[in-house]
Amino acid sequence: MAHSDLVITPIASKADRKAFVDLPWRLYAGDPHWAPPLKSEVYALITPGKNPFFGHAEAQYFLARRNGQVVGRVSAHIDHLALSQPAEQGMGPGTGNFGLFEAEDAEIGAALIEAAEGWLRAKGMSRVLGPISLSIWEEPGLLIQGFDHRPTVMMGHAKPSYQPMIEGAGYQPVKQLKTYELDITKPFPPLIQRIVASGEKSDRIRVRKVDKSKFDEEAAIILAILNDAWGRNWGFVPITDEEVAHFGKQLKPIVFNDLIMIAELEGEPVAFMMTLPDLNEATAPLNGSLFPFGWAKLLWWLRKPQVRTMRVPLMGVVQRLQASRLASQLAFMMIEYIRRAATTHYGATRGEIGWVLDDNQGMNAIADAIESKVNKIYQIYEKDL
Repeated sequence: MAHSDLVITPIASKADRKAFVDLPWRLYAGDPHWAPPLKSEVYALITPGKNPFFGHAEAQYFLARRNGQVVGRVSAHIDHLALSQPAEQGMGPGTGNFGLFEAEDAEIGAALIEAAEGWLRAKGMSRVLGPISLSIWEEPGLLIQGFDHRPTVMMGHAKPSYQPMIEGAGYQPVKQLKTYELDITKPFPPLIQRIVASGEKSDRIRVRKVDKSKFDEEAAIILAILNDAWGRNWGFVPITDEEVAHFGKQLKPIVFNDLIMIAELEGEPVAFMMTLPDLNEATAPLNGSLFPFGWAKLLWWLRKPQVRTMRVPLMGVVQRLQASRLASQLAFMMIEYIRRAATTHYGATRGEIGWVLDDNQGMNAIADAIESKVNKIYQIYEKDL
């Protein structure tokens, strides 16, 4: 496919793969709010055999070149587990995705999206949902608000110019994902404190730290709650056992007992909240490489992180409790206990909750009640092929 002197090709060699991974370093060179990922992690993300996503998915990556220089990239991918989800939940039959989108200008962006759509159409897809890079559990959505500060761990960044590129290619907004930030050095409002105190007096409720020495058992408890709590959410795709093991291995170095809580009701685990220190604070200065000394700096940091920001990427309450007052009470208790640990043991001053679906009334209400403010919005788009 050619547009003027622009050529779009599927990646076909080791050199192409390297160019695909390296491109953002040039495009974001002047952006102080971009957090360079570790290149080894990006290679693992896009490589079958290293990312268990490919146990149920397939992908094709494209590069854009103009006069021989790489000027854009995109992935086209199909998650076969997503195809079996109910269509009213966002995924469903015939739905493919694009992601890992970067482009120097609108002409390049349009050509890349056209290439991704062509691959999906040839695979029998009738609809595109994106950008999602690569799984809904990784970096979904295009940043459309909040370009003025760096994203936290496992959240994406983008150029403001990408929104008109994607919308110009005929995509319509379908869902927004919000992140909230709050000052965690301040106590929560008196009402929230009373709700927490009331829960602490109840014999039915126990909120406990996870036990990292029983990592697999605790992960299984959290996964069971997550699959139940999120099962009807827009965009939900089940996590496979292989993905649980993979994410567990990835996250284990930044899992700390007092930052992940499990709430039990009459002895049964019914809710959890996972909080991670913002790894980007440690990895961004490494500029993508652990060598020659980055690995030593990172290992030192991981021993006892001192961070500004803590991120809550996941929390859930089992569906049977979601419409009850108890659900918010358990959430407030877990948030408060983690707030205390984050400020006391890790020096954190800022919390970030998200992402949260724009129509998740329960979670948005909890975020409002603890006086947090929306700091980033990510947009997911759809288009019929």
